[in-house]
Amino acid sequence: MELLEAITLRRSIREYREKGIMAGDEEALRGEIDICNEESGLNMQLVVDDPLTFGSFMARHSGFKNVRNYIAIVGPKKDRDLLEKAGYYGERIVLLAQTLGLGTCWVGLTFSKKGCLAEIKPGEKLVCVISLGYPAETPVPRPSKSPREVSKCDVDVPKWFSMGVGSALMAPTAMNQQKFFFELKEEKVLASSRKGPFSAVDLGIAKYHFEVAAGKENFEWA
Repeated sequence: MELLEAITLRRSIREYREKGIMAGDEEALRGEIDICNEESGLNMQLVVDDPLTFGSFMARHSGFKNVRNYIAIVGPKKDRDLLEKAGYYGERIVLLAQTLGLGTCWVGLTFSKKGCLAEIKPGEKLVCVISLGYPAETPVPRPSKSPREVSKCDVDVPKWFSMGVGSALMAPTAMNQQKFFFELKEEKVLASSRKGPFSAVDLGIAKYHFEVAAGKENFEWA
């Protein structure tokens, strides 16, 4: 499965099968996490076989079931781009997981931060987690804004820009808020976001989706 197909097929999954992550899939995830951490300065971690972090009433009430694996998004508190990096690099792992047949869900609040087994060093913070496992549910498509609502172009819209915006509209965002905006000016793309819960994380996720579909060779970020 290619990344573009993974973007099209991926939906948030909250119910998982009672099955541990296969050794080959775990190895692939850990390898990509290491690469992303090296590039970004983050300290993302794969935690497997932890029944407690999503064992609270709040998690169950939010529809999470059989969550025993997750990716903890951890990074330096002083990094001004921490939240956007969390979204960008976390989504890289999410789409890899999709190609492996694993389901995921970005989770900012409905889990036990105190119970999280990730190692958080002095000067770091836990931004959020991504639940992970083999899906036990059929996801329902979510509503989406139109390209006109989230983008602007000062010339005739190039195909790569249109594809990038379309891909960004398939990105997961907190409460499906889709508060990001892409503007093409003088062959450079300005990506921004209005304020909202986890909107900076959402922007990072959307920017990665945009890059995958538009092709990094076709533009520069403003």
